[in-house]
Amino acid sequence: MTSRERVRKALAHEQPDRVPLDLGASPVTGMHVSSVYLLRQALGLDAPGAPVKVVEPYQMLGETGADLVEALGVDVLGVGPSATMFGFKNEGWKPWTTFDGTPVLVPEGFNTEPEANGDILMYPEGDRSAPPSGRMPEGGFYLDAIVRQPPIDDDNLNVEDNLQEFAPVSDEELDYFRTEVQRIRTETDKAILVNFGGTAFGDIALVPAVWLKHPRGIRDVEEWYVSTVLRRDYVHEVFERQCEIALQNLATFHDALGDRVDIVYMTGTDFGHQNGPFIGPQAYRDLYQPFHKALNDWIHAHTNWKTFIHSCGSVVALIDDFIDAGFDILNPVQCSAAGMDPQGLKDRFGDRLTFWGGGVDTQHTLPFGTPEEVRDEVRERLRIFGAGGGYVFNPIHNVQVRTPQENLKALYDAVAEFRDLGAG
Repeated sequence: MTSRERVRKALAHEQPDRVPLDLGASPVTGMHVSSVYLLRQALGLDAPGAPVKVVEPYQMLGETGADLVEALGVDVLGVGPSATMFGFKNEGWKPWTTFDGTPVLVPEGFNTEPEANGDILMYPEGDRSAPPSGRMPEGGFYLDAIVRQPPIDDDNLNVEDNLQEFAPVSDEELDYFRTEVQRIRTETDKAILVNFGGTAFGDIALVPAVWLKHPRGIRDVEEWYVSTVLRRDYVHEVFERQCEIALQNLATFHDALGDRVDIVYMTGTDFGHQNGPFIGPQAYRDLYQPFHKALNDWIHAHTNWKTFIHSCGSVVALIDDFIDAGFDILNPVQCSAAGMDPQGLKDRFGDRLTFWGGGVDTQHTLPFGTPEEVRDEVRERLRIFGAGGGYVFNPIHNVQVRTPQENLKALYDAVAEFRDLGAG
C-alpha cells in the first residue's frame, strides 16, 4: 500500500498492510527539537553538530525532515498555519543554541538575546516594540505564555474582544494552504493532515493569544477556566460567533482544497487531567458539544475529511460524547491516566473511533525506562490498538526533551519490527 492508502484504510477501520506511523504532522504529535537532534544523530542522518530547525517555538518542536520521514517510514505529513504560535513565519533562519546545548536554527522573528537574568523573552510577530508574550526561563526548555490582561471589568466585558483572532481566512493564507497541500499530493504518497486554526473552542494554550500584540478580553488561564462556570453566557456567545466564522472558513478551505486533504486537526482543548475529566459529561454537552457537532457535521456532509480531537488526560468518561459530536480520531490516548487502559479503550470504542497515539508512555517509560521496556511497551500497544485497523501509531503527545537517545532509537526500532503485528 501507499502511505495514503494505508492511513485511509486504518481510518475506515479496515486492516492495512501495517500500522500507519505519524511523527510531526500535527502540533501534538511531534518531538522537542533536542530529541529530534538526538534521533537524527542516532540514525546517522546528520554530522555531529548539524543544527535542527525549530518549526514551532511555543513548544520548541523540531522539524521532521524528508530524510527522517523516509528513514522511519512515516505515513502522514502536516500543513499548519503559515505563521508560528508567536505570529512570525518560519523564514530567515539563524543559528542558536538551546540551554541544553543543542545546535538549532530558529526563524528571524525568534528573539535569541537573553535578559540580564538569562531568560529569553519572545514577542508577538517578533516585534520587540510590543510587550513580550512568552518567556523561557534560564536553563528552561519551553516558552511559557505571559498573561497580558488588566483586571476584568464585568460590567464592560465585550464578546468582540475574545474574537480578535477569528476572522475569514485571507487570500494569502488560502494560497499558502493550497500550495502546500498540492505539493505534498504531487511529490509524495503521504496522507495529509491539516490544521486550519480557528476550530478549537476554549483551547487553553490559545487563550493568552501569544501572537497578538495587544490581546483584549479574558486572556488569563485561571480566569478563563473560572469564566466557563461564572460567565457561561459570555463564553457561549464567544463560541457561537467563533463557530459561525469557522463554518465559513471550512467552506472556503474545501472550495480550495477539495478532498486532497485526509484529516483535519479540529481541537486541542484538554478536557482531562491525570485522574479524571476537568468537566463532567453534562457540562461538555452543554458548552462544547453543540459547536463541535456543528463543525463536524458540516465536514461529514460536504467532504471526505476525517476529524481529529486532541485531549490529554483521563477522558474515558467523555469518549462517547466525543463520538456523538462527530469526531473520528482521538489523540493522544493517554494510557497512563486513570481509566485509560489500552485494551479497555480498544474493546469499548475501537469500532467507532480511530486511536492516534498511545504508542508509548512519554511521562514514564520513554524518558525513564530502559530500551527493553520501551520495546516491550511499543510491541504491546501495536498489538492491542493495531488489531482490525482504527489506529495510527504515535507516542503519547510530543516526545519531550531529555529523552535518552538509546530510548528514542529503541522506540523506532520497535515500530519497524512490530508494526506488522496489527496486520495478522
